[in-house]
Amino acid sequence: MDITPRMKQILQVLIKQSEPISVRCLAEEVGISKRTVQRELEYVQDSLKEYHLTFMSKTGTGVWLDGTEENRALLRDDLYQGDSYDASNREERRKRLILEILKEKGLKKLFYYSSQFKVSEATISTDLEAIEGWLNRYHICIVRKPGSGISVEGSEENYRRGIRAFVDENLDTDLIRDFYKPELEMDDTYEKLSKSSMGQILNDDILRRVINCIVGMDNPRIMTLTQSSYVGLVIHISIAINRILNNEMLEPEQKWIEEIQEDEDYLLAKAISEELEEEFEIEIPKVETSYIWLHVKGAKHEKIQVNGHKTMNIENKDLQVLVNEMIDVFDPEKAFLLKQDDEFIQGLLAHLQPTFIRLIHNMQIRNPVLEDIKRDYPDIFRRCLEVSKVLMRWTGEPVPDEETGFLTVHFGAALVRLEAKKESLRPVEVGVVCSSGIGISRLMSSKLNQTFRERMLISTYGKNDLTPYIISKTDFFVSSIPLDMDDFPVVSVSPLLNEEDMQEIRRMLYQYERTPRKRKESDEFSNQLEEINLMAEQIRTVIKYMCFFKVDNRITFEELLIAIGEKLSPYSDRREMIQEDIMKRERLSSQIFSEFGFALLHTRTKGVVRPSFSICMTKDLGAFTDPCFKGITVVFVMLLPIDDHIKVNSGILGYISSMLIEDVNFLEIVTHGDKEEIRDTLSGHLKKYFSKFLYNN
Repeated sequence: MDITPRMKQILQVLIKQSEPISVRCLAEEVGISKRTVQRELEYVQDSLKEYHLTFMSKTGTGVWLDGTEENRALLRDDLYQGDSYDASNREERRKRLILEILKEKGLKKLFYYSSQFKVSEATISTDLEAIEGWLNRYHICIVRKPGSGISVEGSEENYRRGIRAFVDENLDTDLIRDFYKPELEMDDTYEKLSKSSMGQILNDDILRRVINCIVGMDNPRIMTLTQSSYVGLVIHISIAINRILNNEMLEPEQKWIEEIQEDEDYLLAKAISEELEEEFEIEIPKVETSYIWLHVKGAKHEKIQVNGHKTMNIENKDLQVLVNEMIDVFDPEKAFLLKQDDEFIQGLLAHLQPTFIRLIHNMQIRNPVLEDIKRDYPDIFRRCLEVSKVLMRWTGEPVPDEETGFLTVHFGAALVRLEAKKESLRPVEVGVVCSSGIGISRLMSSKLNQTFRERMLISTYGKNDLTPYIISKTDFFVSSIPLDMDDFPVVSVSPLLNEEDMQEIRRMLYQYERTPRKRKESDEFSNQLEEINLMAEQIRTVIKYMCFFKVDNRITFEELLIAIGEKLSPYSDRREMIQEDIMKRERLSSQIFSEFGFALLHTRTKGVVRPSFSICMTKDLGAFTDPCFKGITVVFVMLLPIDDHIKVNSGILGYISSMLIEDVNFLEIVTHGDKEEIRDTLSGHLKKYFSKFLYNN
């Protein structure tokens, strides 16, 4: 097929279209002017003759290719075979020049590159000057030697860092992400990967075998990696294997030997190395295993083991101080409420451990949605730049925008939850549909659960399951197959839920969680009555059993926990549970707020069977004298039972925690020490909360 590179780009866009596309949109897709596209289209029919396809054009409608699906498939296969290269495209030519330099070290004459890229030696010389800045970022230098040519100097470690950066910037890593779910059929993905234009730098056969090794291990530590960390690990290992096979070895450093810890991450790295040695029939040096260890240790996981020992050291007081400082810098006014968000605190702590590793060891991380974050959440990103400065002071290393972007996600999600509490948002009932309701829909619902958590109530269905009753109780459907439901909201998505799909689902969720629940039949009315009755009963319980007690001014924190346990339960085993669970939460992040003059000890525990709100003060209503209390005068205790009513219970106690800083009159009443006056005021606030709950239901 004799098709110019520019014509090839145009046909690649047209062959994907199922409907006519305007010339203007076609030009935008290709990245050239409308006039250039119109000129190229004059010759397009000549290129289509052997495929028996017809180029169609209609004013006001657009342009398209007409022909059988079989003939379209023939053209599609030819278009995506091989590697298209347009010598006149300066940006593409310079990328390829970087690629050539990274692929192999050694001395080359300008003539070699000019022949390779079909341009003059003068043009190549100009291109080399243009790409020097990019190479220098990774300490790779171009050295010109008159009469001999040019050589490229840099350590093997720097070459690999450059290769990784080039891959991140140019390779479609969605292809690698498709391997993240091992139960999916991979043949099509492997075929796409083998035809990728960047396959020259990431050998597709090596990449395939690396992925098979990693997935085949079925290790929980690997399978709980976030997709970005998984892709990063795969790319790192593939680059390493490729370099080892070419006898390009890292120089072992004594520093590495001293820093290696024989922990579970290193044991995993050794296991990976052993799998790779068997697959590729090579010997992997210890220094390469240590780099794999570093990547595993610097990786992010979907799940956090709060009680899980080695995921993070939750007893590290310095880390608590850092988290509090980051939150204070982000938003001093909302800092108190943000520090009550256990999901946010745990997620931030889990994120910081690998972040420290990456920053200290100058490891790269790719943030594929960084530009979207900057565009859609400019204020949060700006404030997270200040948060990053706190992190830089602690690590002594600059924090790249990619890391700041991930911090923006954590802080942004916390703000959404905070606003949701104020707005009394309701969970949205979502139906996930595939042809059977078993396979793809389960994978889709799993990803939605990971992303939206309690904001969604998800049910999975096959197409034939959608009865009038199912439709009546669902807010909207997410479907990977066409649904004949013109009068009902349906989000049509790809089975793998790409970012565009997630954004549309996020928009629908935002809309429905702010609207009243759909009115349904008598069974729905019965459910509403049960919810209202439960809310009323739990509020009554909190008010009735509100506990107010006094302790000695000199009491220690540990002694206070004993006193709290004795006041809130007559059973010794439950007292111990209360003490242990409050202490665990305190280790996660301090709940003593000297700036407000009180402590707010809150946790979920099996030590109580109902939600409880208690107030503890000193006998003379003065300050606690033990230094750990930082001069506070009041301790509030809020305990949630571990039962099926978490949403109702946390809503009530969350409202009370907001009230503590929003209503200064309540704090004044508390300091008077009159139990009944405190109870009456609390009752008035919870009455408002109940009225708001009734309105939204």
